[in-house]
Amino acid sequence: MKTNEILKAYGPDYKNMTKRLLQAADIAAELSPGMHIGIKPNLMAPVPAKFGATTHPEIVAGIIEYLHEHGFNDIAIYEGSWVGDVTSDAFEYCGFRQLSQEYGVPLFDAQKDTAHTADCAGMELTVCDCVKRIDYLINVPVLKGHGQTKMSCALKNLKGLLPNGEKRRFHACGLHKPIAHLNTYLKPQLIVVDHICGDPDLEDGGNPLVRNCVMVAKDPVLTDAYGAALLGYEVSEIPYIAMAEDLGCGSSDLSKAQIKTLEGTEFEEVPAERRLLSIRYAVEEVESCSACYGMLMGALARLKDEGLLEKLPCRISIGQANRGKTGALGIGLCCADFERSISGCPPKADQIYEELKALLSDEEACRQLTEAEAAAAKGQGIEFI
Repeated sequence: MKTNEILKAYGPDYKNMTKRLLQAADIAAELSPGMHIGIKPNLMAPVPAKFGATTHPEIVAGIIEYLHEHGFNDIAIYEGSWVGDVTSDAFEYCGFRQLSQEYGVPLFDAQKDTAHTADCAGMELTVCDCVKRIDYLINVPVLKGHGQTKMSCALKNLKGLLPNGEKRRFHACGLHKPIAHLNTYLKPQLIVVDHICGDPDLEDGGNPLVRNCVMVAKDPVLTDAYGAALLGYEVSEIPYIAMAEDLGCGSSDLSKAQIKTLEGTEFEEVPAERRLLSIRYAVEEVESCSACYGMLMGALARLKDEGLLEKLPCRISIGQANRGKTGALGIGLCCADFERSISGCPPKADQIYEELKALLSDEEACRQLTEAEAAAAKGQGIEFI
């Protein structure tokens, strides 16, 4: 398979679609006896794939069957869920525990792994040791939206092979630069994209957009450039794509891409509207972790749907930059010193929703928060007009 190719298939039979795509790409010809093959899905939380956040187990089943049929049996599935969730729960709820038992393929929890420091094109990053034992890495991301980077696909999915402390640091570094640099060190030999029903707004799902598509590619930069286009973004709107290209991770030039649909009827249409655009105004975000931010945005979307969000007395602060600071209303442990804070690291979406809903029905509490926000702004030299 050429690096400028992207092969696609559409339909409801995800497992066999995947097998036929791998056959068309002649992936077996790239493999050698004795290779240890690692499969990296996206299981950021215990959320079933139908909600648009995690990799469909049928796709991974197709990969495993294809490999077994060609005589390759040294296979393992590697993943580390996002901060705040437990990988073993994600393996269970997302159907990967059953998959492991059915095919005899072990699951490896990267959250429990030791780690090493790697020089990633001049940026030192801490990476799980498990990556050292993988000879052929198959990256199986979900093409979906993301609350902070706008999208998540091939380049960002490798973040699951970092220890939790490094995942937090990625957010403190602004996400885009470390994502790009990580891909100079972790270089999957194959990308199988789950474009079945990814949520076009949020990485933790809830608003799936059905496309029933599986894609196979080699170049992660080209894959993400194409994924951005499918979600209605320009490459320039996703900074880590250009950064990764500048670091030599691939090409974003779609004019030179060979995109082929092997089977099924292609249906691609940019989402008509994005939920985040109607709720992002309510949040003051600096260096927040994906789990915390995703939980907050999911809760705010529910309040928006119920016509309650416009009653919010002040913006909600979130992110690591708020540690030790004061303010009116904050989310998570990082905002523990605020006038009012919803506890947790991260707090769950239901908890945020219930506490904010209760707050919005309390006129006195809302008045106090409005005053607290005004006082904090005045202390920073900001005057409301």
